[in-house]
Amino acid sequence: MIALTGGGTGGHLTIIKSIKEELNKRGIKPIFIGSINGQDRDWFENDEGFADRYFFDTRGVVNKNKKDKILSLLNIFGYSLKCYTIFKKHKIKNVLSVGGYSAAAASFGAILFKKNLYIHEQNAKMGTLNLKLKPYAKALFSSYIQNSPIKDYPVNEKFFKTSRIRKELNTIIFLGGSQGANFINDLAKELSETLLSRGISIIHQCGKKSYEKTKEFYEKKDLQVELYDFIENMPSVLKRADFAISRSGASTLWELCASKIPAIFIPYPYAAGDHQYHNAKFLQDKKLSFIIREKEATPDKILNILKSTDIQNISKALSTTINQGGAKKIVDILLK
Repeated sequence: MIALTGGGTGGHLTIIKSIKEELNKRGIKPIFIGSINGQDRDWFENDEGFADRYFFDTRGVVNKNKKDKILSLLNIFGYSLKCYTIFKKHKIKNVLSVGGYSAAAASFGAILFKKNLYIHEQNAKMGTLNLKLKPYAKALFSSYIQNSPIKDYPVNEKFFKTSRIRKELNTIIFLGGSQGANFINDLAKELSETLLSRGISIIHQCGKKSYEKTKEFYEKKDLQVELYDFIENMPSVLKRADFAISRSGASTLWELCASKIPAIFIPYPYAAGDHQYHNAKFLQDKKLSFIIREKEATPDKILNILKSTDIQNISKALSTTINQGGAKKIVDILLK
């Protein structure tokens, strides 16, 4: 039996979901071990694709004072010991960690109780937990590390099925990640009248907290924008977009690659280790994306990039950055 652990944010949880779905195709229901904090329960509390789900009251240790760090670590260690009973109950042999504080207890538990630990690192700059766990792992999967046994990001196959070569700019999608991004929301609103006046349609995913306020803005100005708080069926929505203005969380970035959608990435400036910048730089170094820091992301700069970009050539080249079957390849290794 396999345990999947990690979460906190949509980027981590997307990987868990992809691996879980691949296991389900093979008639296997893994267990999930996450946290009551973050988004873990929202995603998986009622997901019957798991044989069981456990949510620990764990929190991160980053940006905490010495006393709080010690308390958090002791708390995590306590839950690591609880994993013994869980592993025994479900006859767990392999544990796949996708990082984040949600993964700490079960990952350390895997080491303590001699289970096979595998790691998936989503970002170009490895997270603190995964750096510490790496020496104990049987394998580390990453789309950025040269010697990774699997380099293809485990993107849902639907993104490949709905992909197409973008030939001209008819529709732009603004993406702020699973929780929305105030900066990108404000940028979308600033650009909306100009883009619409040029015949460019807008799709805007703004996050649940900003939905009513953003909806009111567009309605007051009578602007016809396709607005979402959260996009449930992302492949079908991306199918209609020709260009993206987005944060550069790993899952979003690779979903755009699989969909062959050129993008301007505006990294979240407070991401740990500035990992969103490094994610996007991986593509920018290949001349397959644009990066603009928040301080420099003016409407004029965005419009100039849109005007001068060869969308078709970038869209074609993006198809070489990722292949289908990332989740399948990872599961093959887990089940060996």
